[in-house]
Amino acid sequence: MLKDVHNSPAPEPTLAEDPDGHLYDPGVRESMRAFALGDDTLALEAAAAVRSASQAVDRLRAHGAGGRGLSTGALDLLTRLGNADEGGLTIGELARAAGVSSRNVTGLVDTLERESLARRVQHPEDRRSVRVTVTPAGREWLDAFRLPTQRAMSAIFRGFTPEELAQFRHLCLRLVVNQQQLEHHLSAGRS
Repeated sequence: MLKDVHNSPAPEPTLAEDPDGHLYDPGVRESMRAFALGDDTLALEAAAAVRSASQAVDRLRAHGAGGRGLSTGALDLLTRLGNADEGGLTIGELARAAGVSSRNVTGLVDTLERESLARRVQHPEDRRSVRVTVTPAGREWLDAFRLPTQRAMSAIFRGFTPEELAQFRHLCLRLVVNQQQLEHHLSAGRS
């Protein structure tokens, strides 16, 4: 049986509005002021808000799974496998698509195999190559998870306009691009 990935709910923050009508967490602001030794806490508060939002989405996603919780990483792989052709994907392809290491993917595939949601198969033309495919049980799991997830995401993004959702997506992905560029810059500096 799959374990629930979130056993205890996080405490709900007490939010306030700044003079411009933007929400903020006073506790986070005070903590960041002490950490930053000053008042310039906006980037730190934004990072904390991204983390809180991510946790909120994950908690709701786990709730929508009806107790059939998979880690976010395992769910991402299962979804990718569910969308792949019948030949499946290699560990390397999954790692590149998910932006994680092959070692991480191997552990996630182990979990999916233990739960009979995916399986490793040898490539028909290259016996050294192993591909991962979704099983019929994995497809059933995805089908059962689809509607509750869509409902949960509709609920958590209630009141957002399509333009706001597109802007939110854009801003989150800009964080990803900035992180990738910084990581590339730091790696180049080590060489």
